[in-house]
Amino acid sequence: MAKNENAASVLAFEKKLVPSDAYMYGTQWNERNQSSPLKLKEKSVRGTISNRLKSAIKNDPAKLNAEVEKPNLQTVDACSLNTDQDTLKLHFTLKILGGVHQPSACNNAAFKQTYVQAVRNYVEMEGFKELARRYALNIANARFLWRNRLGAEVVEVDVKVLNEGSEQEWQFDAMQYNLRSMDVNDDRIDSLAARIGHALASDDDFLMLDITCFAKVGRAQDVYPSEELVLDKGKGNKSKVLYHVDGIAAMHSQKIGNALRTIDTWYPEYSDPATSVGPIAIEPYGAVTNQGKAYRTPKDKQDFYTFFDSWARGRELSRLEDKHYVMAVLVRGGVFGESDK
Repeated sequence: MAKNENAASVLAFEKKLVPSDAYMYGTQWNERNQSSPLKLKEKSVRGTISNRLKSAIKNDPAKLNAEVEKPNLQTVDACSLNTDQDTLKLHFTLKILGGVHQPSACNNAAFKQTYVQAVRNYVEMEGFKELARRYALNIANARFLWRNRLGAEVVEVDVKVLNEGSEQEWQFDAMQYNLRSMDVNDDRIDSLAARIGHALASDDDFLMLDITCFAKVGRAQDVYPSEELVLDKGKGNKSKVLYHVDGIAAMHSQKIGNALRTIDTWYPEYSDPATSVGPIAIEPYGAVTNQGKAYRTPKDKQDFYTFFDSWARGRELSRLEDKHYVMAVLVRGGVFGESDK
């Protein structure tokens, strides 16, 4: 096969949305300026047998009774508010970087030239306005709370710009925004989006945000830090291990980042109410791991590589939405090299 002279076998992009871990504190809604770090607690429980059983056991009452009588002993991590607290406080910082037009690694000068021009054209025409608005909305709606958002009575999000000399603040009532829609008109979101878009469109500027969220979930209720991936559970004594930093319950920065980039409403199935799951996280194949499904497949020519390989070489994409998607993947970052054969 002939060599492709315009193929970059080494091609990588640094992520442009860089969240910190999110730390969890407990407080009272009416005294939100005072809080204390939440600690993990260890529980030992006797569970019941609830997994699917073999036919020989489930069809024999005596064997089933014998199986149910077996103790299902578990030691797990848990986290909850104290008895005098009704509100979860979640705090993290978010850095937004410019320089999307420059790959962090690229070994083909011809490809880099056409790629840089394609990004310059996009920034000139769109200025990251749409992507920035969607990122700002996911800050305002507290999507980053994940399970902690469910059942919350009130959720407040406070955002501060930390860049010296250009400080600014916003406050959002997160429950005003529908998580399944990206179509929101809100002056405060537009104001935050303008700052995010300016940073993304820049050559080397950055924006540093301080984000504090208060969720009134109920006195002494459970809250949900990130769960650690234990590769060999047979060697540990706990069946659930939660994440903490220096003893403070926390959520992984990766989980925060996934929530912030859950802006893809341009995949084909979104428009079908019967199959749509709402916005999905920006991924090259539209992967949603908890569903075991890829919503953007090469077969349907809706994946990132199909669009990127054409667009980055100077060919136009037919839909503006596809350009938004490609740029969002580049903001996500990753290694996207292709074979030059």
